Amino acid sequence: MTSTALDGSTVPPVPRGSANPPAAKIPATATAAGPLVACAVPASAAPASQPSPSAAQVLDRCRELAAPALAEAIGTLHPWVAEMARYALGRCEVGGAPAEHSQGKGVRQALAVLGARIVSGPAEAGVPGAVAVELVHVFSLLHDDIMDGDALRRGRPAVWKAYGTGPAVLAGDALFALAVETLARTPRSGSAVSQLTTALGDLVHGQADDLLFAGRPWTGPDAVGVREYEVMAERKTGALLGCALALGARLAGAPDRTVAVLDRAGRHLGVAFQIADDVLGIWGDPSVTGKPVHSDLRQGKKTLPVLAALGGDGRGELGELLAEPGSLDGAGVRRATALVERAGGRAAAVRAARRRLAAADALLSGLPLDQEPAAELGTLLSALADRAI
Repeated sequence: MTSTALDGSTVPPVPRGSANPPAAKIPATATAAGPLVACAVPASAAPASQPSPSAAQVLDRCRELAAPALAEAIGTLHPWVAEMARYALGRCEVGGAPAEHSQGKGVRQALAVLGARIVSGPAEAGVPGAVAVELVHVFSLLHDDIMDGDALRRGRPAVWKAYGTGPAVLAGDALFALAVETLARTPRSGSAVSQLTTALGDLVHGQADDLLFAGRPWTGPDAVGVREYEVMAERKTGALLGCALALGARLAGAPDRTVAVLDRAGRHLGVAFQIADDVLGIWGDPSVTGKPVHSDLRQGKKTLPVLAALGGDGRGELGELLAEPGSLDGAGVRRATALVERAGGRAAAVRAARRRLAAADALLSGLPLDQEPAAELGTLLSALADRAI
């Protein structure tokens, strides 16, 4: 089964039942806007009789492992707050009736579980980390939707639209507190909580920058630059992905140096992940993204494809269009989309994501990782980069 990459090209399927290839290095000097090349970690070939699981299977397995602990933790909250949490996770409707809506991929949960396994620890050691980072992730989404004014989340009303702004803020606060409490109960509570709170501090810093970007001009000396944007993305998105991978390893007893390297690799992955979201926010399929087509452009969000286009050939016509009040109506947003692509914004975004994946790959390649989970991690990162799952 093939899938479509962020640049519109076809992504070949992950081979099944064959040996895993050696780590693929992504050239930092690549200039073509091809698909986001696989980010692999070094691992010996698996026996042909034991085909490697797909990325979707890895996600499902990790999510199922963490699900009972996540449900138990949410069950300790005030019943109304717990209902909002379950609604956010797709587990119920407003009022509490059971439901089976999309819960998201569970990327952060999987990274925490794999973080434990790649340092030769049991998968169960990473479960408290998986629960904590998922709670923080949902907390951040509840607050992000309010700050961004997004009425939909995964194709249905966001929590603030379904329950009200005040209740959604309360639910987010409760999930944040529950995440800290979850880690405080682990044998390595001090270092684990410190890992999480450091990531939270970065996440808040990144979110603050993202909000401030909205008030800055598209062009001129005060415009947001690509490098400035990537720093924001590393804090807002990368910090929690790095924390997930590092937390799993820390809870499994890995040395501090290994934990630090995994955190850094996850942060690079997070930037690539955010860039992919930026591309999908302009060119993505609404049935997949759960958001209207061109949603980020309509909202005037400072995303990397647009910033890169403005820093290149799009400074003139595109800059004038974006600066004109009310210009991003139906026809205007389609014109802006075409101008961003023509100016190389989409291609530049793919190259930037490749560079981040290459950096993550290099860091992971320097660690002595357990082969089987390392191969699964490589498969997962590759699929996430191209949204091939």
